[in-house]
Amino acid sequence: MRIHREGFKIILISTALLVGVLYLLTSLNSPAWLLALLGIPLLVLYVLIIRFFRNPERKVDATPHGIVAPCDGKVVVIEEVEEGEYFKDKRIQISIFMSPLNVHVNRNPAGGEVSYFKYHPGKYLVAWHPKSSTENERTTAVIKQEDGKEILFRQIAGAVARRIRWYIKPGDRVAKGDEMGFIKFGSRVDILLPVDAEIKVNLEQDVVAAETLIAVV
Repeated sequence: MRIHREGFKIILISTALLVGVLYLLTSLNSPAWLLALLGIPLLVLYVLIIRFFRNPERKVDATPHGIVAPCDGKVVVIEEVEEGEYFKDKRIQISIFMSPLNVHVNRNPAGGEVSYFKYHPGKYLVAWHPKSSTENERTTAVIKQEDGKEILFRQIAGAVARRIRWYIKPGDRVAKGDEMGFIKFGSRVDILLPVDAEIKVNLEQDVVAAETLIAVV
């Protein structure tokens, strides 16, 4: 299992703590019940931490003019909205909620040139709150495809997810499905599409980053 680089430090610290606690318990000749009482929950937590930072290989959907899911998770919003930061017109918004059990690597939903990128400090409302898209800590990225169409998407922090990482900047040439960032401990990603986009997903559908086709534009 590949581990994402965002997890290297926390996994190293967790390993040191786990080994240290187990070594202390055994060196003090602690009774078996105490070793099990403390050791088993720590081991379970350690496994969950490693699993959280997993980074599986993905086969990118190659549908012409296709837009792919930028993260793993569940589709919680499909609606027409007024986008006021960049396009300043109506767009179709698709929101994907990432639970702590999902893979948390974020990927480019389209390929092309990064024509806009901005980080916004903000609040930490729960990820499903209607105002989280505009008031929470977030990033906004726009990718201009070869045909000139632009796709906007946002990484949005939540009540628990307070560490957004990104690896793109304006002017970068990016490929569809490549890594663009990471959100630690769950949250959501919004994608803003042209109103005439052909939507390929449904509400409550589980999607997989890079592999699930969410729209054709």
